[in-house]
Amino acid sequence: MVKAKNYVGLLLTVMLALALTAGAQQPTDQHHNHQQRVDGVSERGDHAMGFSHEKTTHHFRLTADGGAIEVTANDPKDAASQEQIKAHLSHIAKLFADGDFSAPMFIHGEAPTGVPTMKRLKADISYTFETIEFGARVRIASANAEAVEAIHGFLRYQIKDHQTGDSLEADKQASIEAGHSCGAMKKGTCPFAVASRAKDAKDK
Repeated sequence: MVKAKNYVGLLLTVMLALALTAGAQQPTDQHHNHQQRVDGVSERGDHAMGFSHEKTTHHFRLTADGGAIEVTANDPKDAASQEQIKAHLSHIAKLFADGDFSAPMFIHGEAPTGVPTMKRLKADISYTFETIEFGARVRIASANAEAVEAIHGFLRYQIKDHQTGDSLEADKQASIEAGHSCGAMKKGTCPFAVASRAKDAKDK
């Protein structure tokens, strides 16, 4: 009887030790897997975008009507990276407008949040390429509430996966600026049509 109790006690001790070891190992494994994902996103991103993530900075902005993707060169004198950024984002604006999200799907190894809806509602979304200081930007806008929700989901996914530290909350301001074009959108759906016409009339 005593031997049986000793055996049970020993068995429980061993099981507790194994459980503690497994518990200690789990956070280490999770950290390792997370770092592997971050490294994979960076490596595939460099390949797909044509410029180094170490020489550039990404920002993803959420606005009332959509948001923006911004990339700038870290070194103001790095003309090569700046040209590569402009070429990439100009191309991306055209691909996204056509409902082609193969680039972010390749970079992240999956379809980012919001992509299926953004594909389905592509006629209701505008993608406007702009050059900015040391880089470029793609403004994404829609008057369709479902599309805006999908755009926000897409941009939040990018913020988290690229670890940019940008706000996950949408700015109350819309993304219209000088140079915005409604031409890429289905007639009557651009949220800036009235503002654009007023601006054109003022410029005349």
